[in-house]
Formats: sequence, C-alpha cells, structure tokens
Amino acid sequence: MTLISFVVPAFRVQGYLRECLDSILGQPETDIEVIAVDDCSPDASGDIIDEYAARDQRVHSVRLPENVGLGPARNIGLDRAVGEYVWFLDGDDWLTPECLTEVAERLRGTRPDVLLVDHVRTHWNDTATRSAMAEVFPESPGVGTFRLRDRPEAMRLLHTAWNRLVRREFLVDLGLRFAPGWYEDVSFSYPVLMAAQRIGVLDRVCVNYRQRRAGAITRTRGDRHFEVFPQWHRVFHLMDSWGSATDALRPAVFERMIWHYLTVLGNGQRIAPELRPAFFAQITADYERWLPPGGYPVPDGVEGIKHRLVAAGRWRTFSALRAASRARDTARRRARTARRRVGPVARRGARLTRDGLLREYYRAELRRPVDPTLAVYAAYWYRGYSCNPAAIYEVARQLAPGVRGVWIVRRDRVDTVPTGVEYVVAGTPAYFRVLARARWLVNNVNFPDFVRKRPEQVHLQTHHGTPVKVMGLDQQRYPIGAGRMDFAGLLRRVDRWDYSVSANSFSTQMWDRAYPATYTTLEVGYPRNDRLVTAGPDEVRRLRAEFGLDPDEQVVLYAPTHREHLPGYRPQFDPDRFVRALGDSGRLLMRSHYFHDRDRRPGRPKDWERVRDVSGYQRVEDLYLMADVLVTDYSSAMFDYAVLDRPIVLYAPDWEAYRLARGVYFDVTAEPPGAVATTFADLLDLFRTDAVRSEAATKAREHFRGRFCTLDDGRAAERVVRQVFLGEPSERSSRC
Repeated sequence: MTLISFVVPAFRVQGYLRECLDSILGQPETDIEVIAVDDCSPDASGDIIDEYAARDQRVHSVRLPENVGLGPARNIGLDRAVGEYVWFLDGDDWLTPECLTEVAERLRGTRPDVLLVDHVRTHWNDTATRSAMAEVFPESPGVGTFRLRDRPEAMRLLHTAWNRLVRREFLVDLGLRFAPGWYEDVSFSYPVLMAAQRIGVLDRVCVNYRQRRAGAITRTRGDRHFEVFPQWHRVFHLMDSWGSATDALRPAVFERMIWHYLTVLGNGQRIAPELRPAFFAQITADYERWLPPGGYPVPDGVEGIKHRLVAAGRWRTFSALRAASRARDTARRRARTARRRVGPVARRGARLTRDGLLREYYRAELRRPVDPTLAVYAAYWYRGYSCNPAAIYEVARQLAPGVRGVWIVRRDRVDTVPTGVEYVVAGTPAYFRVLARARWLVNNVNFPDFVRKRPEQVHLQTHHGTPVKVMGLDQQRYPIGAGRMDFAGLLRRVDRWDYSVSANSFSTQMWDRAYPATYTTLEVGYPRNDRLVTAGPDEVRRLRAEFGLDPDEQVVLYAPTHREHLPGYRPQFDPDRFVRALGDSGRLLMRSHYFHDRDRRPGRPKDWERVRDVSGYQRVEDLYLMADVLVTDYSSAMFDYAVLDRPIVLYAPDWEAYRLARGVYFDVTAEPPGAVATTFADLLDLFRTDAVRSEAATKAREHFRGRFCTLDDGRAAERVVRQVFLGEPSERSSRC
C-alpha cells in the first residue's frame, strides 16, 4: 500500500502550483501518490497538472467539468486516494525540503490516526512567521500519541486540513467529508481530532503556508465570510450526534469558536464596515445557542472583554473599543514615521531644484482633466521606439485613429524615433504633462515611482520577454542577483497595472507569482512578434540587401543576456574563431543586452568584414529576420526567434553559476530550443559539424515552440488594441 496520498485541489493557482508539486515529488521519500484535482480552474492549473501527470506516474490528474469548491474537490480526491494516510495540501502552499523523511518515519513508527505537523506563514516579502506550535506545546510532546481529551490544547493549533495527515481508513470509517462553502476546514479539522484515538505531533516545520498578496479569501471582502457560521454549526451538531462522549471537550471547542468568529470580524480585509453589526449579532446568537451548561474558560485581558461584550450583545461598545485600539496603533505608527522623516525633511527645507519645480508642475497637471484621446508609449526606460509598445502603437494608429500616440525617449535616443512619430524628451515639462494627462500609459517596464495613476487612466504593462530567470518578488530568494531591489516599491508600481500582456501560458503563470496584484492578464502572444509571422521572403531579402548580406550567406546572430550579479561579465566568445568555424560563407551579427547601450564597445575583430556589432540597431525583429541561426544563452530572444522556426543554439558556459546566483524558472539546458553547448569549443564543433540542424536539435525546437510559441499568429497587437483601446471583449474565454 502507498504510504501517503497527497490530495491537491487547484483553482487559480497557476503561479504557485509548480512549486507545490515540485516540493512533493522532490522529497527523498517516494512512497507517495498525488491526486491533483483541477477544480475547473479558468487558468492553466489543469494543464500544469496534466503536464506533471504525463512525466511522473505518481501524479494522477482529475479534471472537473464544473467548479465545485475547495471542500468538494478534496472529497473527490479522497475518493480516488489509495494511500494509508491522506494529506490535503493546497495548491499554493509547498513542503519544506526533506520533511517527508521524518513524516514517514513517524507514521510507520507510531501509526497515529492523525499526525499534526508544524508550519510557517511565508509572506510575499520573503519573511516567515512561526506557527503557535511552540506556544501550544512549550515542551515537545514527544513521539507518543494521545487522545484529545488528554491534551485539549492541541485544538489551539491552526484548524486547517493541510497541517495534519489523517489515516484514510479511519477517515472513511468516520464518514467525515468536507462541507461546501468557505471555512470548510472548520467542520473537518475539529471533528477529526475529537474522534481520533491516536493523535501524534511532529514538531518540525513541514508546510510553507503562503500568505498571498492577492487572490486569497482571507484578503477578499464580502458576505461569504458569513459562511463561517454554518461550518461551526456542523461541528456542534456532530458533537450532539456523538452524545456524551464529547461533553468534556465542549468548553474548549466553544472557546475556539468564539475566538475564530472574533478573528474573522477583526480582519478589516474580510468584513466590510456595513456588515460588521450583522456579523456581531450572529456571534451573539451563537454564543447564546451553544454556550456549555458549565461555562467555558474565558480568556484574560482584552480578549476576555471582547467575549463578555459578545455575551451581552453590546455591539456599540465593542465597536468603540476596536476604534480606540486602531486609533492608538495608528498614532504610534505615525509618530515612528515622523521621527524617521524629520531629518530628511529638515534638510530639504524649501530647497526647490529644477526637478522639484518640474514635480510641482506635474502635480498641478494632475488636477487638470485627463485627455481621452492621448496614449503615452515608452520602452526600456525611454531608450527609444521598440518592442511590444511599438507594435501596439502601429496597430493602434490603424484601428484606433482617434487616439494620439506620444512616445517618451531619452535625449540621446531622439535620433532613433521614426519620422512621423510624435515624442517628448524625458525630464522636460512636456514629459510631465503627458504622464499626468494621458488616458493610456503603455510601457514594457515600469514608469518611475513618482508617476501617480489616476482613476481615469489605463496602465498597460507589455513586458519584454518570456522569463527564464526569476523576476519580481521571486528575486527575494536570490539576493545576489536582486542587488538592492526595493520590493515594496516594486509592488507599488505593479499596483498601477490594469493589464499585463503575456506571450504564453508559462509567462502568465510566472507573472502571477512574481507580480501579485489585481491586473487583468492578456494572454495573447507578443505584439513585437507579429512581424516575425507576417514578414515574407521579399522583406527578408530586402533587409539582408540593406545590410550588405548575400542571399547565400549563413548569417548567425549572437545575442547573450545580461548578468545582473556580474555587471562586467562577458561570456567567452571569440568572434574571429567563430566566423572561421562558419566557413567562407558565414557572417556574424553580435548584439549586446540593452543594459550595455552606453558601454564602450570592444575593439574591432580582425575579420571585421564578416563580423558586425549590431547592438545599436533599434529593431531587433529585423535582425531576427535576417539571421539563419540564433546563438544565445538565457535571453528571452530564444522565445521570439523560435517563432521563425529556425535553428537556435543555447550557449550556456556558466549555467550552474547563473542558476544558483540569479535563479531560474526552468532548466533551459534540459528543455532547450535546439542544440546545446557549454564550452566555446563545443559551440564551434556544433557549427563545424552542422549539428545545429541535427534531428535531435530540430525535435527540441519543435517541443520548445509547442510550449511557448502557439499564440504568436501575427495578431497579438490587434488583440491588445481591441481590448484595451476599443473596449472589445477578449477572444479568449474561460472554460468554466
């Protein structure tokens, strides 16, 4: 018999599900199965489950035809489980490394009905908060088992399904199922403990309980939080059906109920102000209904006062007490902030530099009406006219001619703006004016921190690549690569986004976890790649002729990425040796990352007629069209170039160091877009032997294209313009 069956329901967790499944399947203990239940999720959760099931026989995919909710989805997984123990793990949480070894050892050694494990709350800012395990059990409970009536303090551990493993036969015999609705853990976790004859506690952190910044029910306001009441009613009805066997536990269970109700009520992110009186009234009603005949242990201090106010039904006094407490906390917080700011404020005084005057001008412009016809475009921190914003701008001119597009560029990049394209120079009064008054703000990176998005404005974040390296909040786990990034500031910028363009499902999943906010994802392909799809042979010949490239020459584009953790790094690459390996008909185009646009270029290669530095060329799409082969490392260029279905070589001489220092989302050497070289000598051999076009390289590229390029059909920019500028509904609809 399998030892542990993991039941993992999935609904809108595409950004986190891979980490969850990897944390299970990567454990040293392998006597497991995973029942992953796609609860008709409108995102890619179901596809991720199918992907894992296809490559690991321990994973079983269950795709539900309609959304049933977390509780019923767990029940469906339980019905399919065959393990001796069941562990209900949520799809956005994950296990700690190697924890399953100790869990399995304890299960095999003591055979408990329920094994409670420890957890930490892992927050978006990469901090962790310990659970109450140490408070509930100041001394380790040891390896023995107990009944709840002997250790009722065990009820003070968080009442979730994922911090306990339950013996499946015991659960089936008990006939206990998850109820539908929110707070479904309540009517499962407490009865399981009350009915168990053998409860064990493993004082080891096993679960990372993700505190999501957006999307969690604990951060969702609404009247569905009233569903906590019927869940607790089920607990007491079940105790009634069990008779006197649970009478001794009623006082402790009652105290937990009131504690839970007050926790929900006290969370301003759950209960809106207008609903709080009714919620409080229901607490009082349940207090009167379920109060044990002999009373219960009322907490000390402020918590005890709250309980007594609930018992008396004194909402106004309760509300006034809460308001006074919040006012006191706010005053203390403001005092601390004022003390921190007094120095900088005093130093600034009334000193107004030119930048200060321009910011004042910007604030004044914010008070003027938004121009309903103005769209502002920018790319790569104002480096010029390029990338997804340029593709969207061109289509918007055709489909939305009433929209006036204005570009923001640096002063030293003005000469790159095409004729007829209106622009303003960054840092000028016109720059601040258009930022304050534009209806649409379009960028492939973030606008500066001072930019304030007005309610009437629409912010379109286009991004500029499919991520290999980790991005956004995920960089917190890789401090070497993240440098001094201000993650709180990053999230303030992300909160301005209304739309986020995604090139493929994989990017959508990664953006969800890297940039958690309430924007709408436009999974439509990359607008800048439209041209790669629509350009014909005549355009390719024209471009090559303009560059002085003969039709029969083999043109290779070398485009390495930037190493944030190694600013001066250049991969080992000798252009003269490389073109000699290409043969007499080979030409090499070299393009550095845009971060190096102001760097001093290296000396000219000896064979300069066959090597050209194209780093300053504005439109990389032209270079893709001219090239017969792309050589790159971890750059997003590989995803764009793959649209052309031409050979790609992954040159990864520092893969292990890059992966460990910078962090990556997937092993690009294991799932490459073509042939792979890890040394310069290997790279030369690939071209000398023409292995860049081998059957294995072609199959790898085909798989890569199937995963990342299916949306690039030449109409991505059109889809963006129609939805964002014209308000037309998206072509893509969810399946549920």
